[in-house]
Amino acid sequence: MDKEIDYLFLTMMDYYHVIVGGGSISGLLAAREIANAGFSVLVLEEDSEVGTPEHCGGLVSISGIQKLGIIPSFNSIQNDRIRYAEIKSSSKTFKLTTEKQKVIVLDRRTLDKHIAYQAQKMGAEIRTRCSVRSLSKNNDNNNTDESRHYYYIRTSQGDLRCSYFVDARGVGSLIQKNRNGVLQSAQYEVYASWIDHETIEVKFDVNKYPGFFAWVIPTGSGSGKVGVAGNSINAANALDSYLNSKGEKYSVIRKVYAPIWIAGPIEDFVSARTIIIGDAAGQTKPTTAGGIYTCGMGGVYAGRAISNALKQNDDKLLKDYKNNWFSLFKDEFNKMLLFRNILGRLDNVALDELFSTISETQIVDISNTGDFDFHSTAISKILRTKSGSKIMKAIFSNEIRRLLS
Repeated sequence: MDKEIDYLFLTMMDYYHVIVGGGSISGLLAAREIANAGFSVLVLEEDSEVGTPEHCGGLVSISGIQKLGIIPSFNSIQNDRIRYAEIKSSSKTFKLTTEKQKVIVLDRRTLDKHIAYQAQKMGAEIRTRCSVRSLSKNNDNNNTDESRHYYYIRTSQGDLRCSYFVDARGVGSLIQKNRNGVLQSAQYEVYASWIDHETIEVKFDVNKYPGFFAWVIPTGSGSGKVGVAGNSINAANALDSYLNSKGEKYSVIRKVYAPIWIAGPIEDFVSARTIIIGDAAGQTKPTTAGGIYTCGMGGVYAGRAISNALKQNDDKLLKDYKNNWFSLFKDEFNKMLLFRNILGRLDNVALDELFSTISETQIVDISNTGDFDFHSTAISKILRTKSGSKIMKAIFSNEIRRLLS
């Protein structure tokens, strides 16, 4: 009798074909695709507003955002005049022209709301300030009802049922399983006269930002997103020091602190009927931790695979998500991870040597043929030239210094 009462209670819960935990870009795009296919989908966002807190720098190529099926609204574009990328080591600098890559800076808070609106128009439901507290599955093999395939989800706003659960809860999901590959970061929105609205700045310094770099992403003339990340650093102190090193006045109007992931994708994106996407799947770029395009495509591919599995009642179709994402990004991520491993073994002296090998001809070539969404294109062009031997020498010299120290 008690089992019958429990079963009746469970079947009275709100049911959705799919529940998405996390309302960032990957989760919202997955919801959009699922709703567009005619299935019920609910997005649960633990924060009080979609798009906040904004952890992302907002850099993306126009072609990348178009491939996600998004036409950015006018008020979501913070800067469409990025012309240069200035890359610095401790004493060397080279400057790339980025006009042909058509890079823009987006306000993620506005962009995510735009995608949420797309998903809602297709039929998705979105709840804010609602977090997933637990996830369980009915394992009663004696129950022949379809309910044995349901997930029971306890949330801060009540209990729910679904057939598929999409984990888009960000880096927090990864940290619970593996802290390797996580760096601490800080990003401020800054007003300062020294911010050039046409130029992205990237500063490498192994001592100050081990394993990563500092950056300036202009959002306009005299305004931008300035940040740092690194292994085992106090990100707030490091960022304050970087800003002060400019030697000019600045004003900070917003501060965000968040972990970032640079270790590449997790081994498996699908476990039973749980599908992992976006930051939670490690789909951010190992070189920059950017993920609008790479994480966004994870959401698109996952949403389509789940929709097909529902249509044909065949969970084997879920594997199409992983296959499609890896078909597009596997080689790229492998190369970025290799390059990150090389950089991780260089000290500032070796970095200066590496930067000094990059010729003006290479800079022009990379500027003309580089692809913002696939960084390995530029990396390969540097390593395939005659200067590649000098780079290897710089790495070898660095290893000798490490041994002697």
